[in-house]
Amino acid sequence: MHFLNIIADLRFQDALDILFLTLVAYHLYRWFWGTKAFQALVGLLALGLVFTLARTWGLFLTTWVFQILWQVLVLLLIILFQSEIRQALEKVNPLQALGLRKRGNHGKWIEPFSEAAFSMAEKRIGALLIIQRVDKVEEWITLGQQVEGKPSPELLLSIFQKGSPLHDGAVLIKDGRIAFVACYLPLSSDEALPREWGTRHRAAMGLSERCDALVVAVSEERGEVTFFHQKEAAKVRTPDELSRPLAENLAPLRPAKKTWQERLHSLFLFQWKAKGVTLLLVMIFWLLFAGQQNFETTLTLPVELKNIPERMEVVEPQNLKVRIRVSGLRKDVSTLSDKNVQVDLDLSGAVTGKKTLLITREQVHLPNERIQILNIDPAQATFNFRQTPAT
Repeated sequence: MHFLNIIADLRFQDALDILFLTLVAYHLYRWFWGTKAFQALVGLLALGLVFTLARTWGLFLTTWVFQILWQVLVLLLIILFQSEIRQALEKVNPLQALGLRKRGNHGKWIEPFSEAAFSMAEKRIGALLIIQRVDKVEEWITLGQQVEGKPSPELLLSIFQKGSPLHDGAVLIKDGRIAFVACYLPLSSDEALPREWGTRHRAAMGLSERCDALVVAVSEERGEVTFFHQKEAAKVRTPDELSRPLAENLAPLRPAKKTWQERLHSLFLFQWKAKGVTLLLVMIFWLLFAGQQNFETTLTLPVELKNIPERMEVVEPQNLKVRIRVSGLRKDVSTLSDKNVQVDLDLSGAVTGKKTLLITREQVHLPNERIQILNIDPAQATFNFRQTPAT
């Protein structure tokens, strides 16, 4: 089977190719896990497998239909999941990796802010509060009235009082100061959200699905405070429980120092099942596509001498070998060896002394015609013949 031959002929570039694709696929899995985009990726994976099998088995009509539908599906997915794709691209932003983008600094406003949230919950005043971090939230929300002020309990309570003209909507806080009020957020389309959640909580989840902002929702009906971050929601019961995650997420980034044991553990053992399955799937797809890859290799083959005249022997060269560089589909080239490729020279015209013979493509016998010969080295051989004594 040519798969085994391809594996036996694995190069350093091939191993690097597999490892890189495994890294990309694993991070796509982590970024999209639990979202509708992940379900679409699984569907694309299944369709890609069907298309690959159809192409490998020579199913002409199925391959033709998939080639047409594939372009349409990719365009539809880009349109439907543009926000998820944008988030994934932002995660590999080199400026962010170099630390050129900074988080907003937190200060003394966090504790009064948390106390204000629980004060509104106790008084059954509904509120929705957005704290911007690295990602800009303006493109995801409808901005309301611009306001400049500290997020003090007095100001927040006055904004969300039912009699206030600004109470309907959310407050946006940037760098520890209120920037906008009466903002409107996109609602989450996740059908698995708790049934008791109203529009306020669904809007908080909708924004946390699209960017890294921190969102605090205060329930008017239940008097509860919920903290939203990165598609996750957690009920908090005290102001300290709310202040802690706010301070942690708004603190400047300081990468933790890890020992080499911890790094190895994180690299190989953290979510090792997901990493192993990802590597296996990438290897399967790589093997399926590698057979269709244009591939070159060099073979060193012995030259078989045929039709040597009677009473004539070859003095030199002995055990002549040539290097042949060939190209073709990898599934064909990877099977080549000295067992199925022969090089022979016809010495029927040999005479005593030296004679130079060309080694041409016609003298190289390959298992199929799809393989091309690129070069033969040496392209000629000089033989020294002598007559053997009569017996």
